[in-house]
Amino acid sequence: MHTVIRQARREEIPRLRDIERAAGRLFADIDMTAVAEDEPPSPEVLRQYIDADRAWVHTDDRDVPVGYVVVDLVDGCAHIEQISVDPAHGRRRIGAGLIEHVGGWAKERGAPALTLTTFTEVAWNGPYYERCGFHPVPDAELTPGLREIREAEASHGLDRWPRVCMRRAL
Repeated sequence: MHTVIRQARREEIPRLRDIERAAGRLFADIDMTAVAEDEPPSPEVLRQYIDADRAWVHTDDRDVPVGYVVVDLVDGCAHIEQISVDPAHGRRRIGAGLIEHVGGWAKERGAPALTLTTFTEVAWNGPYYERCGFHPVPDAELTPGLREIREAEASHGLDRWPRVCMRRAL
């Protein structure tokens, strides 16, 4: 199967939202219904990432996105704001490939690290990112931007489950 990681396109926004919904449904199976039912980023938000060249897709052999990642710049680091893979294409290292792509992009721009926030006890979150080379950032070591992200997540109710910020040096 020929696959490609490339910049996301505006016309793919509905597909990206579908990928997010499909990936989110997995949370219902582990009693995290609020996460499962959370709406994906709005078309406007996704358009901003695409227009800023900070959105990439992993495509199948028909050039249809099956996974995507969007990245913010937070305190000098590339922050993975969202990464999702269609569960029908899971367990094929698509997420890992997207992370590696973002790592290369960030390194070219002089970023010292990748960061993200995630659930610590969800197998395809915290433990997965540890296997991808990320390490938990102690709360006392959070940068101002990461602290702001964690506060926004808490106000959105995400702290009902254990959450952490993680970092991977480049």
